[in-house]
Formats: sequence, C-alpha cells, structure tokens
Amino acid sequence: MVNRKLFLLISFIFLSLQNFAQDATALVQKVKAKLDQVNNYEAAGIMKTNVSFLKVPEAQVTVYFKKPDKLKIKNDHGISLVPKGAVSISLNNLLKGSFTALDAGNEMIDNKKIRIIKLLPVDENADIVLSTLYIDETSLLIVKAKTTTRESGSYEVEMYYGKYASYALPDKVVFTFNTKDYKLPKGITFDYDDGSKKKTENSVNNTKGKVEINYSSYIINKGLPDSVFQ
Repeated sequence: MVNRKLFLLISFIFLSLQNFAQDATALVQKVKAKLDQVNNYEAAGIMKTNVSFLKVPEAQVTVYFKKPDKLKIKNDHGISLVPKGAVSISLNNLLKGSFTALDAGNEMIDNKKIRIIKLLPVDENADIVLSTLYIDETSLLIVKAKTTTRESGSYEVEMYYGKYASYALPDKVVFTFNTKDYKLPKGITFDYDDGSKKKTENSVNNTKGKVEINYSSYIINKGLPDSVFQ
C-alpha cells in the first residue's frame, strides 16, 4: 500500500512537471510568433553610454534589423561603444534554434505579475548557455532578459514598450553588462569621467556598464538589403 502511494505521488509530480514544461514552451512560442511579425526594421534613436572609465557623449543612431539575426547600430558621428555580445543578442536570437523551456515562477515588475521562463539550448555547443526571460503574459512581451554566453560574458536587457508594442518593438532598451567582459580596441585610451586620468583596456575593472537606446521611430517591414550590414 505504501509503495502504491509513493508510486502515485511520484507519477503526480512527474506529470505536473511535464505540464509546467509544456505550458512554458507554449508561452514562449506565442511570444516568438509575435516577434516573427517583424521581418526587418530601420529605427532612429538616441544612444547613451554609461561606463565609469569612459566619457562618451550621447549619439544619434540608426539601428537596422533583418531576419533571422542581422543587427547593426550605425553612429554617423563617432564610435558606438556597444559590447559585441549585446548587439548580437537580439530577442529574435534568444528564441531561435531548439531549446528546453522551464517554468521558474513569477515576479512583480512595475506592479505587473511577470512570468519567468528559463531557456536551455539543446545544442551543447551553442554560444548562449542560458537565457532567463521575464514575460508579460497579457501582452506577450518580454520586459527583461538575462543571458549568459560562452564568448561574450553575461548581459541583461530591459525593454520598455509604447507606440510599437503590437510589433513587440520597444521604445526604450537598456543593456547592462560587466565591463571586464568588454575589451577596448588595442592601443586606444579614453578619458575618465573626471577628465584627470586615462586608462587602457588592461585597467577595465569588474564594474557594470550600461547602454541605453531611446527610439523615436521605426520603419517596419519595408525591406533592407544585406549590404546595410556589411
């Protein structure tokens, strides 16, 4: 009798976990379907770079995207110091390929109940090791994502939506990264914020860096040639 109860308990737990996994996968697929509406876009915005050891002015940028994974930030008036990993990790990239989706509970963000889903790539050699998505189930929008990669360190991206929410395109994006994972071009120096010292790439400490892009407009699904990304 005891063994039968134990068997039933284990079976119940197994089925519950299986249902949670199926539910998490279904939610991610709905989010992906919303993202898949956008085949390409050209967006105008203002980029702010906040890194303790650099003095980088605000810049007008144009951001280009094309399925499946092309993304480019163009700054006509200077250097766009965006970590390579942060540029390559778009929401579309996070959801491409095969993965296992695991339900990780809920969290309140801006007074909204947000679902947390962890994605584990099936490919053991994939650059992305783990992604954690924070999803607004009502709007099917990813409001935050944390990603760990093999080559480009760990990143966090926060999305704030408005006018283009129906396309799952944010009005504002904030990338946060560890500066130790970002390497300055060899031989290049930049002024400290206080203007009194200079540092090379060997002086980059393990502090947080932040890149914020506020979008003013999007041109969606009008077509983009591959030459834009060369």
